[in-house]
Amino acid sequence: MDTSTQIENLYKLFLNNSSIQTDTRKLKEGDIFFALSGPNFNGNQFAKKALELGASYAVVDQEIDVTDERIIKVDDTLLCLQALAKHHRQQLNIPVIAITGSNGKTTTKELVSNVLATHFITYTTQGNLNNHIGVPLTLLSIKSDAQIAVIEMGANHQKEIEGYCQYTLPTHGLITNCGKAHLEGFGGIEGVRKGKGELYDFLRVHDGTAFIYWDYDYLQLMSAGINHITKYGTTEGEVIGDVLSSDPFLTVSLKNENELSIIETQLVGDYNLPNVLCAVAVGKYFGVPANKIKVAIEAYSPTNSRSQLIKQDTNTIILDAYNANPTSMKAAIENFAQLDASKKVIFIGGMMELGTESIAEHQALINLIDKYKWEQVVLVGGDFSKVQHHFVYFNAANEAGAWFKNQHFESTHLLIKGSRSMQMEKVLQ
Repeated sequence: MDTSTQIENLYKLFLNNSSIQTDTRKLKEGDIFFALSGPNFNGNQFAKKALELGASYAVVDQEIDVTDERIIKVDDTLLCLQALAKHHRQQLNIPVIAITGSNGKTTTKELVSNVLATHFITYTTQGNLNNHIGVPLTLLSIKSDAQIAVIEMGANHQKEIEGYCQYTLPTHGLITNCGKAHLEGFGGIEGVRKGKGELYDFLRVHDGTAFIYWDYDYLQLMSAGINHITKYGTTEGEVIGDVLSSDPFLTVSLKNENELSIIETQLVGDYNLPNVLCAVAVGKYFGVPANKIKVAIEAYSPTNSRSQLIKQDTNTIILDAYNANPTSMKAAIENFAQLDASKKVIFIGGMMELGTESIAEHQALINLIDKYKWEQVVLVGGDFSKVQHHFVYFNAANEAGAWFKNQHFESTHLLIKGSRSMQMEKVLQ
């Protein structure tokens, strides 16, 4: 059986069953189980269990010791999953907005999808399912009633975004920014721009529309040749706005927007300004009423350790432990330094995937921290162990947490930030 026929047959089964699942622990009755494999796991070993748990079919790419007509053998389960996602996408005659960038992807995705959901039946990436498995699963979660979709795309090397575009087929897209993230995989900042710019490349060739934060000169250059551009920014664009206040929550002032003149967000940090302006610009472009845009943005409260504001006794804590790179670290520290608070403590975890630039970037962060006055600075793990500093240092977040409990801080503002692998939320546990 050729591949296209196999995908068409699988698609018929997909339409008649609940959904796609790759994890037997989350399996629901009637799901189609895809036995994906990686360096440390082999999903084929769980195909039999998936059927026992109620899967309607199990798609495998290895011979397994099970005789069951519900076992479907393919050459490569991951490629099959992606091809099935593309086939499903091709049946959907709706706008599909792709979002990528070094920082702010998930926040922007949440704001944009919340705005659109007030006016359209909207499907979007859940959590951070933005990789080679998450993107096709997101596409396959879109039902026939969809009016619009918002897809987040993460990447740590070149050609990754290009690959996602081949089956996501975005009609619209935006790059939040290109910062110092995943330098090891991208090969420096120019590599980051080239890799993220693969979304612009797709839109350029397929006559798509790009939403661009016009304050970033490099995005202007990268987007050259795209016929349809919607600009937003602080000085030029279809949506123009600026920070009215940010202590700690961001309030945005918009020009010439009438009902949208002021938006009071639940987001910490003025670095969220582009994300808010983007959500306004996308909402306006698709005709969402101004009052709905305002309500949707103001109602959004970040979770999952993404710039969460936590009140603990007399202390105020900003927990931003989802990820970190030199660009986001700099923004968070500078924003925290500007807060109107008498006592400030920072817990900073190591940054990952910086390759040969890692030591220099960690030292640069030390130099930045040294510019400001803090009640206390605590560094945790990573390459902070290899640079010169005069701060408190721990190898792991739980050690920093034990230290924190013994300090008995009162009426103190704390910033806790680090790469996901550092698990900086453990400082509070």
